[in-house]
Amino acid sequence: MFFSDWKEKSVGKEISKSLLWEYDLSKFDWDAMRVLVVQRVIERGWLDDFYAMIRLYGGIENVREIIKEIPALSPKDMNFVVHFFEIEKEELKCYTRKQLREKHLLS
Repeated sequence: MFFSDWKEKSVGKEISKSLLWEYDLSKFDWDAMRVLVVQRVIERGWLDDFYAMIRLYGGIENVREIIKEIPALSPKDMNFVVHFFEIEKEELKCYTRKQLREKHLLS
């Protein structure tokens, strides 16, 4: 797995403040907002942010469970998490929601 060395990495002590620019981080509830934090790191984070996220939420298994709760991801980001976090796409809430949406014919 790509992030299996997260315990040895000294980089990524904190998630970049720029990912959560609209929030006051001194009052931010990292646990209650975990889905948003993980989504932002996936969409816009640097490698250091990924290591910080894994450390913040207690390991890869916990992050995998949070990823499964994300309501919307782009196809690119969805493919990224499927491959790098070894998650089946059918387990992702964003994938199942996309499949449920009605498709309209263009004519």
